[in-house]
Amino acid sequence: MAEHAATVTWHLAPRAEFSAQNYNQDHEWTFPGGEVVPASSSPHYNGTATRVNPEEAVIASLSSCHMLTFLALAAKKQLRVLSYLDRATGTLGKNDAGKMSLTEITLRPRVVFADEASPDEATLRALHEEAHDRCFIANTLNAKMTLEPEIIDL
Repeated sequence: MAEHAATVTWHLAPRAEFSAQNYNQDHEWTFPGGEVVPASSSPHYNGTATRVNPEEAVIASLSSCHMLTFLALAAKKQLRVLSYLDRATGTLGKNDAGKMSLTEITLRPRVVFADEASPDEATLRALHEEAHDRCFIANTLNAKMTLEPEIIDL
């Protein structure tokens, strides 16, 4: 098994207010490779819009995991992928237990294959379903996940 890590850092600025109504939510995510991501809460919860929020990060993680799994499956089947684009979205709401959560995440992958490698629609859907089934992040989350692959005719 592989272990993964991230360091989350937040500091209260000198003389800054810290109350239930007002505190700075900006923080940083640092990863073992040295990458630093400016993060905050969602602007809906008084965060900074120009920083990544945890909900966006979960959506991006799921999309990225699905894509990487899809690419691995396509490569094994010798289906040459030229590009992959996903405009994933997530809905924050109350789950069945009445708690706030990402209740639904929708992936909308648009995959372009080399002409000689373009699979038919059934094969493409099967690849996406297998990628979803094997995606580590999808297997970790309990939100409803919808897959809406775009079928491209070249």
